[in-house]
Amino acid sequence: MTLRLLSLGAGVQSTAILLLACDGTIPTFDAAIFADTGWEPKAVYDHLDRLAEHAAQHGIPVYRVSSGNIRRDALDPEARFASMPLYVISPCQICTPGATPGRVADLTGEVDGKHYIKYTGPCPRCGGTGKQPGMARRQCTSEYKLKPIKQKTRELLGYPHPKPVPKGLYVETAIGISLDEIGRARDSDVQYMRNVFPLLDLKWTRKDCERYLRRAGWGSTAKSACIGCPYHGNRAWRQIRDETPEEWADAVAFDHAIRNGSARANAAGQELRGSMYLHRSRVPLDQAPIDRVTRSEWRETHPTLFDEFEDGDPDGCSPWACRSGEAVA
Repeated sequence: MTLRLLSLGAGVQSTAILLLACDGTIPTFDAAIFADTGWEPKAVYDHLDRLAEHAAQHGIPVYRVSSGNIRRDALDPEARFASMPLYVISPCQICTPGATPGRVADLTGEVDGKHYIKYTGPCPRCGGTGKQPGMARRQCTSEYKLKPIKQKTRELLGYPHPKPVPKGLYVETAIGISLDEIGRARDSDVQYMRNVFPLLDLKWTRKDCERYLRRAGWGSTAKSACIGCPYHGNRAWRQIRDETPEEWADAVAFDHAIRNGSARANAAGQELRGSMYLHRSRVPLDQAPIDRVTRSEWRETHPTLFDEFEDGDPDGCSPWACRSGEAVA
């Protein structure tokens, strides 16, 4: 008999799926698995406690698994840290003021022993500022979400790593992807897990999930994401600052601590590649422009950035489909 598991992110969609299984609307699960980064808001842990108790009453155990504490690992020079998608300002790689690297055959100048082609306009990459915005690689979803879920799945199958899972043996893993984000639905990247999407079968959107949760008495379901997730929009940052000041202070302290990049790389003497920030404005979090402005005010100076800055992502960190950037396999 095939095991049925739920990948539980504890946000709106996966909470709805678990409750639908509890009330018999969809087939039940043998277990639900929550991957804990160690840095979720208290509201998420409180919600998860309530959810686990409710699920247990309906015969569904909720397992909490972890690959470590993402906040602690990021600041520990001894820890192997899978990078977060931090916002970066680094020195422009193609210019110095008034020059851009070129071939020796085109030599017209030399700066610090490097040959350059001189040009009259601003650098096409940085606009002549000498600074280039970017983002660090997003590895946290794979390391702190997918990895422990896969480990627990193998354990439940009876084949913990490195014991090979026999061909043809697999679990069905339910993923909380709703109809409005169908483009993120994809197959698993391992043969012992086959992804299924109950909300797509029901043709439910996120709004449908929210209405169902309100009717079922779970309307306060919190967004599941790390306290210091760089994909927070201004709305989320304001909520943290105004409603949970201890978590805000925690995020501000972390933002300050990661300014010079990886603690492990710094300890190893690697060259600093740029300054890192939690807020997409690339200024310190406690100085970032997170307070509400009107759409017309924003669009006067940032016509394409209002929704990105203000709203962030609609949900949190789904283990199999981080709703920020490209979907994670």
